[in-house]
Amino acid sequence: MTRIALAGDTMLGRGVAERLAGNPKAGLVDPEVIEVAGEADLTILNLECCLSERGEPWPDPTKPFFFRAPPVAVETLVALGVRCVTLANNHTLDFGVTALLDTFVHLDDAGIAWVGAGPDLDRARAPTVLEVGSERVAVIGVTDHPEDYAAGPDRPGVAFADLRSGVPAWLAGVVGAGASKAAEAPGAVVVMAHWGPNMASRPVPHVVRAAAQLVECGATLVAGHSAHVFHGLSGRVLFDLGDFLDDYRTDPLLRNDLGLLWLVTLDAEGPHHLEAVPLALGYCHTRLATGDGAAWVRHRLRAACREMGTEVVDRDGRVIFDW
Repeated sequence: MTRIALAGDTMLGRGVAERLAGNPKAGLVDPEVIEVAGEADLTILNLECCLSERGEPWPDPTKPFFFRAPPVAVETLVALGVRCVTLANNHTLDFGVTALLDTFVHLDDAGIAWVGAGPDLDRARAPTVLEVGSERVAVIGVTDHPEDYAAGPDRPGVAFADLRSGVPAWLAGVVGAGASKAAEAPGAVVVMAHWGPNMASRPVPHVVRAAAQLVECGATLVAGHSAHVFHGLSGRVLFDLGDFLDDYRTDPLLRNDLGLLWLVTLDAEGPHHLEAVPLALGYCHTRLATGDGAAWVRHRLRAACREMGTEVVDRDGRVIFDW
């Protein structure tokens, strides 16, 4: 059995970058959150920015936000015990190829694996295998937007898949091959999918369809992100992990200032146990949620899961589910 901590959209640019510029040792994540992440064997998250001091904004006049974090931001990931990040998202190439290539170097230097992007198409689509004792976890990263950021045979970029048209053959093949190897190793296959629109309170139809197809292909667990608010659980799918760290404006109804750190115990047979820990996202700082905030998170997750036919329970301030 392997216990994985999963965190959603983690944005270390803009206001977060400014805070680090003023104090490179600034604590962006509360020690109690780091302690919870330490309950897992490894941590995986969606890094929704590049790590670089170079590059120019992507030449798209319709793009409103560009996220670039200073190299020192990687120390926050190290402190969290992050073993792997997915770079398959709509901000990895915000400052062009130069900044993306810098990102690979800074992550490599920190000993953090990366998936979902690469210097060419094959590397962008390839899984990364993490070893935990005698077990292995294959991590696959994919995004359904934007197509402009897609890697090519000789072009750096992200692992793009038009999931609105279903899971493409190449992605089905990567997941299936990972499942076959996991059965031999043994191990598990975790698909990190950046899909669907921002600020959606529940998964849109094409995400639901793609999730089912990824499970059919052999994914042990599918963990989504992109909405900036967490969604429910159904079968082997966590439809959206929600936000983890950012400087975003708060929607008073969707409450993207409240989130979750997800602890999942799994093996090659599938996921077995989930504990979802409520978080409070302040401006450039994340801590454990308490009081009314924590209660809102637990209520919202229970309701979102119930919509999907899944019953979860509260226990000791966490939301619990056993498969």
